[in-house]
Amino acid sequence: MEWMLIICLSTLFVVMPRKILPYFNLLLTFLFLFVSSYYSVKTLFLSNPFQYSLPFHFWGNELMLSMDRLSAFFVLIINITTLVSSIYSLQYLKMYVQKSRHEMALHYFSFFTLYWSMVVLTMLQNTIAFLVVWEIMSLSSFFLVMFEAEKSATQKAGINYFIQMHFAALFLLIGIIVLHYFTDSWSWSALSIYFANYSNIALFLVFFAGFGFKAGFVPFHTWLPHAHPAAPSHVSALMSGVMIKLGIYGILRVVFALQNDLMLIGLLVLAISLISGISGVGVAIVQHNLKRLLAYHSIENIGIIGIGIGVGIIGMAIQNQALAILGFAGGLLHVLNHSLFKSLLFFSAGSVYYQTHTMNIDDMGGLIKRMPITAFIFLIASLSICGLPPFNGFISEFFIYNGFIQGIIEAEVPIKLVMLFALIGLAAIGGLAIFCFTKAFGIVFLGNERSVHMHHASEVSWLTLIPQFVSLGLILFIGFAPSFIVKPILDVIHQNIPILSSILLPNMDALQNISLAAGVFVLIVLSVWLIKKWAFKTKKVEQMATWGCAYHGD
Repeated sequence: MEWMLIICLSTLFVVMPRKILPYFNLLLTFLFLFVSSYYSVKTLFLSNPFQYSLPFHFWGNELMLSMDRLSAFFVLIINITTLVSSIYSLQYLKMYVQKSRHEMALHYFSFFTLYWSMVVLTMLQNTIAFLVVWEIMSLSSFFLVMFEAEKSATQKAGINYFIQMHFAALFLLIGIIVLHYFTDSWSWSALSIYFANYSNIALFLVFFAGFGFKAGFVPFHTWLPHAHPAAPSHVSALMSGVMIKLGIYGILRVVFALQNDLMLIGLLVLAISLISGISGVGVAIVQHNLKRLLAYHSIENIGIIGIGIGVGIIGMAIQNQALAILGFAGGLLHVLNHSLFKSLLFFSAGSVYYQTHTMNIDDMGGLIKRMPITAFIFLIASLSICGLPPFNGFISEFFIYNGFIQGIIEAEVPIKLVMLFALIGLAAIGGLAIFCFTKAFGIVFLGNERSVHMHHASEVSWLTLIPQFVSLGLILFIGFAPSFIVKPILDVIHQNIPILSSILLPNMDALQNISLAAGVFVLIVLSVWLIKKWAFKTKKVEQMATWGCAYHGD
């Protein structure tokens, strides 16, 4: 099989000359991406599922790779983020001239290994094989985090990550053993058999803990704010953009097999997600390291995804089909949206670090004059993560808000109160996110330079900007034309919850109108700015100290 051949070729990193390493990594990434995207597109858009039996057995069982629509959806997200991260790394890693060829070879080998392990995970049906590849994913990402192992902070972050990922593996192993004990099967399909005959809550909690460590739900999140700042920016983008989503993928696999205890599980997921979202954005506000600030926002957005999943489960519990599909659609779409704007934010932060060699936002300031394109990209990504129209973050949150409204209108009084409380919580998350990114953008890019680190900064190369424009284009495309991405997401939900197969998302026309109106507003603002720029291009602009509302006395 072509996939296995490409994976075997990655061993050549060991003998590759240093100058060839980044391009060989890009070549392998593109080859693997081409093959996996081909099968993903056929599965997701053409209803032609992929299945392949590997030419060997695992624990006496045939080892199968199988791709359904949920797998295909996640594979495409992984492919997009990995490709732009690989291109971004071509220029970004040039600053690490002190690294030896062996260190760079290990880095690129780990990067490609992380990539293929994430893709393969979504297709493995054998639970033990899944756990083995899960461990490969954790180990490869550990080596990526440890890239600057000469720093004590990096060592602590890497060890913390390593330990917590093995706690995650332990919970998954316990869940897999319990599943096998009661069903005599090593397949994920046995989840439906188990949940049909036994209480669902206990086994769900075990798997939720295992996958929750990877996703970064509170209280399993403590590795995340240390690992992301320690890793190079293209690795941070990959880990935050897609790797933590493998935890969401695992949770969804378990959720879609649930048979009972739905209300209790839904309320639990919703509560944990609200706590994750509010605590993540709340702690992000007080951060002074730009990448750590972004890391805490990953916890916030995992919370938002979890809120959508929780709403979907509650909809299933009360047999409110519209509520269920709005929740799951919002959660799944936010998986995609977060992968785009969060990777873009980490790329922007990496560009700032590449030019200033600091992540301390208190030392920054005035960078919009020296790095105007990076400032613009960071601004758009910030507006998107805050859930403002007409950008993609608004679309997924719109579905979740509509789910709350659906629950408030149609559900019984206790569920009405839950939906109202959750709506207030999500609104608070959005408000705090706006506050946080207003602060971050203002301190980093506006005002005057606050340290010598800013004096020699300039715009990064086009090789660094091109992958950012790709992500930016996708953000705008989803924001302005959400209907194109909504149908595949509905197909994912319909395949996994057949009872919802006849339900469509309500308020799509309203969503399209909001996006168009916001787009017109943005164009008006941009036009006014361009007119002002043109009108003042011949004027001399003087700079002076900010007026302090008073005069000094003699």
